[in-house]
Amino acid sequence: MQRLVLKELPRYECLVEAAKQFPDLNPSVCEAFMHLIRAGDEVSRVMDAHFADHDITHGRFLMMMLLIEKKGTACARPSTPAELADLASVSRATITGLLDTLERDGFVRREPGTDDRRQMSVHLTPEGQAFMHGLLPEHFRLVNDLMGNLSEHERATLAKLLTKISTKAVACGVARRQETSAAELPATIHI
Repeated sequence: MQRLVLKELPRYECLVEAAKQFPDLNPSVCEAFMHLIRAGDEVSRVMDAHFADHDITHGRFLMMMLLIEKKGTACARPSTPAELADLASVSRATITGLLDTLERDGFVRREPGTDDRRQMSVHLTPEGQAFMHGLLPEHFRLVNDLMGNLSEHERATLAKLLTKISTKAVACGVARRQETSAAELPATIHI
């Protein structure tokens, strides 16, 4: 689904005028938010085209990134569908669908666990490793290009700021779900 993006963002003065009609509109908050959304949409467009060029989706790429062997590092690698679902913040059913297509294409294999044969272990196949090793140099060049006009200090600041926004967004999402759940409860009848 393609999201609509404004070709030009409203000028700050227009936001100040709109705030006269809508007192909850904080012009600087709204301006920063629109820039955040615009940047995210533009980056998503570039990355979607990049993945499409390699006949892969962002979700499949992410799964393979989580599974890729990181030789010579102490980086933990998830190995079960449940761990992958948790790391990707999606349902186990979503992970199952991604793994089904990756397995069908020969990029991953699922094996029964060594300790508990009911628990599956997921691994990249040699074909999956080769695919990722062929894709990653271009991928990292693209990421470097996208972020290249920011200094090291600006990138660190951006990462901190985006983390603050993400943390708040998660908290707002939890609060909204709790409000929705509470609103769906039947009213108590007192006799």
